[in-house]
Amino acid sequence: MQTATAPQKKSGILANLGFNIILPTLILSKFSGDNFLGPIWGVVVALAFPIAYGVRDYFYAHKPNFFSILGVISVVLTGSMSLLKLPPHYIAIKDAAVPALLGLATLISIYTRYPLVRTFLYNDQILQLDKVSAALHEHNANEKFERHLAVASYMVAGSFFLSAILNYLLAKTILVSPPGSTELAQELGKMTALSFPVIALPCTIVLAGTMYYLLNNIQKLTRLTLDDIVQES
Repeated sequence: MQTATAPQKKSGILANLGFNIILPTLILSKFSGDNFLGPIWGVVVALAFPIAYGVRDYFYAHKPNFFSILGVISVVLTGSMSLLKLPPHYIAIKDAAVPALLGLATLISIYTRYPLVRTFLYNDQILQLDKVSAALHEHNANEKFERHLAVASYMVAGSFFLSAILNYLLAKTILVSPPGSTELAQELGKMTALSFPVIALPCTIVLAGTMYYLLNNIQKLTRLTLDDIVQES
């Protein structure tokens, strides 16, 4: 008698960003002051999220999680700046550097066997990959699809570069108080609160446009309907 094999758990893009980037950022900006966790424990707790998520993901996927590595680097840089009481413009540079690195990694990955756009958009969390792959093969459209996937990669990279620019401008505008001051901690909280309408919303619109571009071209190349392409909710 055969036993059923448990399906392998996969990380979604929202969970990746939430546990590896967003939650650590909130902890460092909102709860690392002396009246909460303090700067040292703030860094420790913030680091716990990407490390734990990376270990959990490695256990299931048996490969390092790019977002967890990026989250650890981001927390270490932010925590070091806080502990060393560096001027706010260093925080602005760091906040711009993280999405800029994601954009560069996306561009570089186009020329590898594992383009990151497959992690962000073309994955089995969103699409019915078996049906899409079979239809692409049936219509001899694999090469055309790879070209569209490359264009989608450039669009995704563009959203990260847009985020980098907006991050830098937002940080430079809001972070004006001396390092280590209560005012700077409050400004960090304000910056976090404004990051959604100022940064996340425009980038989400770009990603939505990229997803539309990808789905539209998949439909043209495969003759499949949208219901055949997109995973059921």
